Amino acid sequence: MSFLLVGLSNTTWQQVLMFGVGGMLIYLAISKKLEPALLLPMGFGAILVNLPFSGAITQSMQGIGEVTGILDWLFNMGISSAEAMPLLLFIGIGAMIDFGPLLANPKLILFGAAAQWGIFATISLATLMGFNLVDAASIGIIGAADGPTSILVSQVLGSRYIGPIAIAAYSYMALVPIIQPFAIKLVTTKKERAIRMTYNPRAISKRAKILFPIIVTIVSGYVAPASVSLVGMLMFGNLIRECTVLDSLSTTAQTVLVNLVTLLLGITIASTMKAESFITLQTLMIMGLGLMAFVFDTIAGVVFAKFLNLFSKTKINPMIGAAGISAFPMSARVIQKMGQQADPQNHLLMHAVGANVAGQIASVIAGGVILGLVPGLI
Repeated sequence: MSFLLVGLSNTTWQQVLMFGVGGMLIYLAISKKLEPALLLPMGFGAILVNLPFSGAITQSMQGIGEVTGILDWLFNMGISSAEAMPLLLFIGIGAMIDFGPLLANPKLILFGAAAQWGIFATISLATLMGFNLVDAASIGIIGAADGPTSILVSQVLGSRYIGPIAIAAYSYMALVPIIQPFAIKLVTTKKERAIRMTYNPRAISKRAKILFPIIVTIVSGYVAPASVSLVGMLMFGNLIRECTVLDSLSTTAQTVLVNLVTLLLGITIASTMKAESFITLQTLMIMGLGLMAFVFDTIAGVVFAKFLNLFSKTKINPMIGAAGISAFPMSARVIQKMGQQADPQNHLLMHAVGANVAGQIASVIAGGVILGLVPGLI
């Protein structure tokens, strides 16, 4: 009973608020099915680390000394020392992606590049709002629409806001079906959204699919050396998929590896969600900037597609540009749905998938570019 009274007497209002944050994340994961593999462990972890004298985090115990908590240990081993968890996750993501639609229409890579504009716009805005360059760059990478990239970049750069950045990145990825239609409708008309595009797929050889991840890794290594770990793990996973001699490992990477690492990543990130560092004005600002990054990315992709239409005889549905963000495959599904709302006979899915996987590549390269540039500017 005395332990209970001591614990209650040492509970702050900030910790109680974090219990609410954890409960909200668990609710969104279970009831709304928003990124449950990540938000559920992250929400439960937020409760674990904010219990008074929690044994889940490193504590100094009388008569024993410092005792390392399991969540701090996981963070130090899996994220802090070698960024292992986000990189392992990229192997599974790469194994899930079919680059066939992109190889069938290589110009779609342009939309993947254009839709990263929100990253750099958000970095500029965050700097103007008072964040230092390291934190601003870490916040801007939320616009990559790729949770592992956001975690890895913020950790490598040494940002103080890894927890809020991870929550913003994954929460807004889950909310892409709400965010993107709003942003797209701001800059398009119904007539533009109804533009039809024919899909005439050409056969992509097995050799091309095998060479593609190897070539992308080599090229990105020369263009943005800091992106090699990100791009390399993504492309290695894809090579496992496309070589067809490691089918059982490909299946394992797509299912067991992704699910297990995502689970561990979620509860590990919770170690950065301690009330004293999380309940701040900066956290609210990061959530707002993260939302703006997604909106900026979407609008940039759409506007770029409209710009190309000024010079193209065959018109592109500008919504395809919005699929250039890395939220795969949610963004492609959103574009398909919006296209059919404008015209029930409009089928944009394969075009949108091509732009979407291009965005996956572009986002990790953008992360590598930031990792290469920011330390030199500090």
